[in-house]
Amino acid sequence: MLNGDAVPQPRRALFLAPFNDLADPQVLVDLAVAAEEHGWEGFFLWDHIVYRHPVRAVADPWVALGAIAARTRRLVLGPLVTPLPRRRIQKLARETASLDVLCGGRSVLGVGIGNSDELEQFGEVTDPRERARMLDDGLAQLISYWRAFEPRPVQQPRIPVWTALRWPNRRPLRRAVRWDGLFPVEMPGPEALVQLGSEIALGRERGLDGYDLVAEI
Repeated sequence: MLNGDAVPQPRRALFLAPFNDLADPQVLVDLAVAAEEHGWEGFFLWDHIVYRHPVRAVADPWVALGAIAARTRRLVLGPLVTPLPRRRIQKLARETASLDVLCGGRSVLGVGIGNSDELEQFGEVTDPRERARMLDDGLAQLISYWRAFEPRPVQQPRIPVWTALRWPNRRPLRRAVRWDGLFPVEMPGPEALVQLGSEIALGRERGLDGYDLVAEI
């Protein structure tokens, strides 16, 4: 993670696919506890129902994150990323608020439109433009549910939202500037991250102040 201070201060996090040997939630909890003990600052899980070969076993990230929240004290945690177009927004609002309460306000919600090959086999919407519209509508609904439901998230005015972008697509940047962070996927190198950061800063009144750029290493 890279925050938006004048002198950027990088934060280290683990980003894990809960597949095969990591599909056991207890293994993920043990890894998160060990990561916190060794100074890591974040712990994030992929959110999938199925995945391509050779993946066989897939853990539910939300069950694992709940257990991790109960066993850690400092780690920032959340899904990277949850595909909003396949979620019931009211259910997601309950899940995210409960997770934020459980972890004492350490959660982040990473969101994207999802992978069409995974969505298609379950009868979900696959058109990327329609999924993008559903994502934006879902985020607006999510904010309203966070305000209306009890218990509310610990973090106010809301849980931080990081949006995903698949390089070199630029359309998601228009969404990203309205939220709290950007998670670019399939980046060719650090120069591309700097370029995206500059484009985000131009679209925000406060530049990158308080904004997170998330980079896979």
